[in-house]
Formats: sequence, structure tokens, C-alpha cells
Amino acid sequence: MDIIGTDLSQEGNVMTDRNLYIIKIGGNVIDNSENLYKFLKDFTALPGYKILVHGGGKVATQLSETLGIEPNMVDGRRITDIETLRVVTMVYAGLINKNIVAQLQRFGNNAIGLTGADGNFIKAKKRPVKTIDYGFVGDIDENSINPENLNNLISAGFTPVFCAITHDGDGQLLNTNADTIASALAVAMAKVYITTLIYCFEKKGVLKDINDEGSLISDINPEYYEELKIQKIIHSGMLPKLDNAFTAISSGVKAVIIGHSDDLGKLKHNKPFGTLLSKNA
Repeated sequence: MDIIGTDLSQEGNVMTDRNLYIIKIGGNVIDNSENLYKFLKDFTALPGYKILVHGGGKVATQLSETLGIEPNMVDGRRITDIETLRVVTMVYAGLINKNIVAQLQRFGNNAIGLTGADGNFIKAKKRPVKTIDYGFVGDIDENSINPENLNNLISAGFTPVFCAITHDGDGQLLNTNADTIASALAVAMAKVYITTLIYCFEKKGVLKDINDEGSLISDINPEYYEELKIQKIIHSGMLPKLDNAFTAISSGVKAVIIGHSDDLGKLKHNKPFGTLLSKNA
């Protein structure tokens, strides 16, 4: 399995300066200082341009409980009332984001921590109330990302680090799913760069058996994905992640990789890791 492909190789290729990795890390990486240290070191070593997107980890829930604000989750999604929004903004855009930026600076990566409001990079719409009122949660569409402003920042030599906070353009901050942010960024920036989207979490990749790390599925194309869904091998929480991934691929993203954060360093040497999703996996 060739993760990157010849036109994304970091050596001997004139297209190297147009490569862009958009990498999303989850709370499992953020919550473990050793894992985060290794990941950020490997992230810095990757060739080409990079954007990092991060979630929130357990800190927001812990702080909410300390402040007497009971976290309210429905089907794994956080209900974001005004008090919760204040907490996640403090934690995501403040503590976690700036800690990551400081660590990246330590490794010589000139990172800059951002919300979607900064530079008007990501504008979202407050989720409409249907059966559930999710509160101050933002949804993203095809017009949400400002690729021109973001390209100016990247071209100036900065590495953007986005947290899961966006804005609506009318002064309101919104809590927005980090997986969705990463996918939307990849689609928008694919118009300018050869873009690879990478989701790093605590598993080796997409597994046939969630309890068996040896059951890794190394390659999935759209046809095989449909088979895996019919067989119920892929279901529940993995479905929206893969749906977003194939939507990104159909919209111009080169490939999507889902794998363990500890294995990111293999990408520098074009070695396979995780599950590769592409049109022709």
C-alpha cells in the first residue's frame, strides 16, 4: 500500500511544495502527555505544509464538573448551553490549543493557534432546533472555509492549529465537531494544494473486529465501503467519520488515512500505516 503516491512523495518531486496534510487528533492523544509529545514531534517532521485540528479531551468535562456544570450528552454529542460554551471555549481555544502551540514551537514548528473566528477562517451556522436543541453548536457547509485567507497564512510560513470553536459572523462563537472541521478544511484547501486528510486516534485504523488490533483493514475504496456497511463490519461511530472521508475524497482530497497517532512518523518515509481511503484503494 502506497500511502502517499508518487505525486505526494517528499523527495525528488517538483510538487512537494504543494503538499498539504490536514491532521486531526482526538482527546485520547491530548489527554496523554507522552503520546502528545511523540505525536507533535512526528507532526513537525512531516514534509510539506500542515494544518492541525484538535478536539477537547476530558479537560472540558472535568472543568465543567468542577464548576458545577453538569455535562449533557445525547448520542455522544455535547449539548452546548451558554455556560458550557464558555467552558469549552476556555479549554479548547485556551488551555489545550496554546499548550499544543507551545509544544510545536519547542520542536521548531512556527505554529499559530486559532479558532474559526480568527481571520474569519471558519464560519458556521447555529444548528437548527429539530427534535433536540443542541444549543450553541455550529454546522459547516461548503462555504464555511475561507481558503484565500488560510492560504496566505500557510504561505507566510505558519502552521495553523485549529480548535473546535467557530463563529457565525455575527459575534457568536459556536462549538463545532473537530472531525467535520478537518474534513471541510481538506475539501476547501484541495483547490489549492495536493491534500491528504489524516485522522489520528487510539486504534490502528479501521478494524474488522474492534477488539482485535490485528484485524486492520489496510485499504478501503467506495465499493468496498458499501460491502463493509452491508456486512455490519463498519457501523455506529465509525460511519460518520468514513462518510465524511469519502465525501472529502469525492470533492478533490487526494486520500484519507485513519490510524494510530503513534504511527504518524511512518508517513515521513512513505511507509504504510492505518487504513487508506481513496477512490482506487
